[in-house]
Amino acid sequence: MILRSTILSFLAALAMTPLLASCSKVALFDTLVPYDSGARRVAHDVAYGDEPRQSLDIYRPKNASGSTPVVFFIYGGSWDSGSKANYAFVGNAFAAAGYVTVIADYRLVPEVRYPAFVEDDAKALAWTVHNIARYGGDPHRLFVAAHSAGSYNAMMLASDPHFLRAEGLSPSDLSGVAALSGPYDFLPLAAPSTKAAFGNAPDLKATQPINHVHSGMPPIFLATGRADTTVRPRNTTLMGEKLAAAGVPHTVKTYPDIGHAGMVVALARPFRGRAPVLHDMLAFFARHGGVAPSQ
Repeated sequence: MILRSTILSFLAALAMTPLLASCSKVALFDTLVPYDSGARRVAHDVAYGDEPRQSLDIYRPKNASGSTPVVFFIYGGSWDSGSKANYAFVGNAFAAAGYVTVIADYRLVPEVRYPAFVEDDAKALAWTVHNIARYGGDPHRLFVAAHSAGSYNAMMLASDPHFLRAEGLSPSDLSGVAALSGPYDFLPLAAPSTKAAFGNAPDLKATQPINHVHSGMPPIFLATGRADTTVRPRNTTLMGEKLAAAGVPHTVKTYPDIGHAGMVVALARPFRGRAPVLHDMLAFFARHGGVAPSQ
């Protein structure tokens, strides 16, 4: 018990650092945190394209029978870092809750710039739609979940139809999108990461999800931590207002005393008591065709 308490205290301290600014810290957290027991990884490094980073992992509920809904998770990392290998705790969390879960890598800065990382997620989503039934997933109940820069990618897929149209899909093919701590309205470019990722775009306004909101978007869940100083909560607030004006079904949650890293850390089993992020996401999915969350 003393060793377990010490490890959890260490993880809690790690969770309060700028976790997603360091790929090594994410990897360490994922290695040490206990996973949910009701899930297993059933596929690893499955190619969805020809580039080295165009591959994905798949997690499945251990006791799944028949076709189950799907969560496609997009991690963050300022568009210049991140690996699906470091988010097994997320894959296991959603799979244990009853979802076949896909986590895909995507190309990063400086290898690519906008819009390549969004295009990669569109391609990975198309692979999921066409292939996930072989792993027990229902492509007609497909949810996107994301954090940070991944939430940007997710909201671009949901709001700007041309990304999914290029892969033969539409935002209407998504049952819902749950985006945590995302940047949706960040002009003028100020941070080095946004300048590197978007500085060469010919039309900067077109890079902003908030400028693509339309009434045909799928249902949206937006959440942020009030203590987030990395991606300010105003991004979530303004996007919520824009969705409301367009008549898009949506839910907005703000969690007190939770910072940027804390939002994704709250998906891990030992830290769910800090904020009901996972429960609220699952409840949102359930309202739109997913699995009811356990109490």
